[in-house]
Amino acid sequence: MYEVFEQLLQKYKITPYKVAKEAGVTQTALSNWKSGRSTPSAKTYQKIADYFGVSVDYLMTGNTEDNNDHYYTNEETREIAQEIFENPDLRSLFHAAKGLPPERLKAHIDFMQSLKQQEEKHNDEGC
Repeated sequence: MYEVFEQLLQKYKITPYKVAKEAGVTQTALSNWKSGRSTPSAKTYQKIADYFGVSVDYLMTGNTEDNNDHYYTNEETREIAQEIFENPDLRSLFHAAKGLPPERLKAHIDFMQSLKQQEEKHNDEGC
């Protein structure tokens, strides 16, 4: 079972430490899983699967059966989620923003849009 996890680590060029930190699981749980001392709880499996954007079944078995049942029914949502998953900087922004109250999130969005406008203006001026 751990082999599938290792394949995902290699595929996305990330470390178990990063998965543990960003998915909210302990490094001990991953270490015990690797050594065969224990297997993750259902909750831990789900956190790891969610982090990688795979099913728990895939994480546990490596089976890639696809019956066209996608997690996201909306194509735009699927594409955005995939882009966030594949881009470490976007993923960091997403994780940082998840716990913010709406008014703080709005302030950060406004700030980032302002920075983007400044960058676009700078580029339009040929600098």
